[in-house]
Amino acid sequence: MKRYVIPFFLLIFIIGCADNRLTPRELVTEYYDAFNSSDFNRINNVTADSVTIIDGDYVTPYTRESFYEQFKWDSTFRTTYQIVAMEEEGDQIIATVASGSKRYKFLKNDPLTCKFRISFNETEITKLESLGCPGADWNVWQTERDSLVNWTKKNNPELDGFIHDLSMKGAINYLKAIELYENRHVVR
Repeated sequence: MKRYVIPFFLLIFIIGCADNRLTPRELVTEYYDAFNSSDFNRINNVTADSVTIIDGDYVTPYTRESFYEQFKWDSTFRTTYQIVAMEEEGDQIIATVASGSKRYKFLKNDPLTCKFRISFNETEITKLESLGCPGADWNVWQTERDSLVNWTKKNNPELDGFIHDLSMKGAINYLKAIELYENRHVVR
């Protein structure tokens, strides 16, 4: 009888661990909650070693290290995420997410609500594909962005290039450019 006790408890332990896996809906919720709490370790727990982000024609594969750099860039803007809707489509999730940030506010698209098709392996998120941002006004976005970039290039050339610098330093420079631009008419 004793020789069956250890295998029995081992089997119960394995079954118990298997039952504790997060569902795809729970993975998506944890992913965005982790971004909201700026906890990259939690993001690591629900994403695969490589994650692919697709936005239009841009396909960007990330390693854990490069995804961490993207996370730091995004976190600098104090971006928040709220899941508006989630539906299952086969083995994928279609999530509608409203995000707000200092950058989106400046670009007059705050909140920015977009739909994403999220794919998984058995236990982790592997791909997020943008399906569009139906309420976004890309013309206003481009006008505000171009005004900021052109003004910065002329008045604060040390910050020039922030728009293409997706590092934390680039995000800090982006915020500094916004601050200087918004205060350009303030007399000191």
